[in-house]
Amino acid sequence: MASTVGRMARWGRDTELSVRMFIVMFLLAAVYLGFIAVLWYAGVDFITMTVIAAALLGVQYFASDKIALMTMGAREVSPQEAPELHAMVDRLAQIADLPKPRVAISPSRVPNAFATGRNPKNSVVAVTQGLLERLDPPEIEAVLAHELSHIRNRDVMVMTLATFFAVVAQLLMRWLFWGGMYGGFGGRRGDRRDGGGGAIALVYLASILVWVISYFLIRALSRYREYAADRGAAIITGAPSQLMSALIKISGVMDRIPERDLREVQGMNALFIIPAAKGRDLAELFSTHPSLENRLERLRRLSREMEGL
Repeated sequence: MASTVGRMARWGRDTELSVRMFIVMFLLAAVYLGFIAVLWYAGVDFITMTVIAAALLGVQYFASDKIALMTMGAREVSPQEAPELHAMVDRLAQIADLPKPRVAISPSRVPNAFATGRNPKNSVVAVTQGLLERLDPPEIEAVLAHELSHIRNRDVMVMTLATFFAVVAQLLMRWLFWGGMYGGFGGRRGDRRDGGGGAIALVYLASILVWVISYFLIRALSRYREYAADRGAAIITGAPSQLMSALIKISGVMDRIPERDLREVQGMNALFIIPAAKGRDLAELFSTHPSLENRLERLRRLSREMEGL
């Protein structure tokens, strides 16, 4: 097996991931510029809309890690509370040339992990109690390496911003529906609101279109970023087989987790290493993750390549 230095030299920059992140953000920006034009035409009150959007973006950007931890009921733990977990993160962060992220544990019995934060210096890696109980230490290390790869690739920040666009579109659909129903949009372009219904319908349909486009763009990026993080984890640990074993175990356990427990955490699927869903449900999700079979096949190919170094 190649040395750590040799493996890391192989990693380099994932050009395809960078290109995909740029394209997704560019397309989302273009979609939202078009949406703003529709809102302007319909006479929406831009001051109110801008203040709300800016506040939401600020919260999403600066507090995304806290929101994610709160959603999972996760708590940051000290090296004294979780010495083995911290030791793994310490070692892997050094190999990946990253600042050590904060470490958190969620009491959820669903075996999973995620990384969040606006940049490598303000990031956190969280694992669930279910994952710690079901995986062996080398498998836990592989999962942690996967999450650190997300931080190193900076796709966590891009997903945070991309998700913000979808959240705003969803909120606008509700706000415009109720605002239009009870008194219009509050804008000054009254001539376009006379008769009301046409402008309301136009903006509402535009909001739906923006949400749908955002939904599919985010999922396209999310699926590829999982491949990139799998590759990064294999290179950091030098053992693709450990990540393969972890993915198989986590995926297999999902089928035995009660539906209620899965529903409680499904809002975090985009951040999880494996989506919280039973195997038979995955085809119905327009999934945030590639199939387990495709991920394992890529890891097998990478394993053969690494053995040849």
